[in-house]
Amino acid sequence: MEPDTPTPENTTAPTLRERKKQRTRRALAEAALTLFSERGFDRVTLEELTAHAEIGRSTFFRYYRTKEDVAMAAEGELWDAYTARFAQHTAPGPALDALRSSLTESILSMPEGWDQRFLRTRRLAAGTPVLHDHSLVSSMKVQHRLVELLEERLETDSREDVRLRLLGEFALSAWRCGARNWVAGRGPEGPTGRLGHGGTKNLARRVEDAFDAVPASLTVTQ
Repeated sequence: MEPDTPTPENTTAPTLRERKKQRTRRALAEAALTLFSERGFDRVTLEELTAHAEIGRSTFFRYYRTKEDVAMAAEGELWDAYTARFAQHTAPGPALDALRSSLTESILSMPEGWDQRFLRTRRLAAGTPVLHDHSLVSSMKVQHRLVELLEERLETDSREDVRLRLLGEFALSAWRCGARNWVAGRGPEGPTGRLGHGGTKNLARRVEDAFDAVPASLTVTQ
């Protein structure tokens, strides 16, 4: 059985049952993040996690496949929103613009408190190699899904038209650069000295900065 995922935006409003599932999913992720941050990811067993959250193992697997998934839940929520939003973006225009707007809109659509959960997730992953690797693999899967959507929309095989794969690379590279700068409190105005300064609005701005830099990066000489 596939774990339950949040209802994408721009679709019908979630039912009471769906909202309850979303609250349970988020509460489980918050409990896991607290335990992992306090004791270390490797030192918390799944049994301890489910006991702390007062749920059974079967309930846990309804929402998450693995400990890694629940630890990186904040990141997973953004990826779900991003792929869903891009799938719905059918307006004509440059594909990179669609990838860009879908990502920044998804960042801004995240619920209150998401930015702090994401920041805590990044801190946890920075000191936990298995979570760092999990994050990289997850972003690669998202990139692959974005390219698939482009292939379907343009009726083109990315193995024959490498531009589609490059678009996926640009989108995820812009995310990684922007997110790193936001986490570190960096920006064009200089370092703020505060990690994750400015919430989702500033995170979206840092990602926009990275997208803005893509054309100029192609002309850099050495």
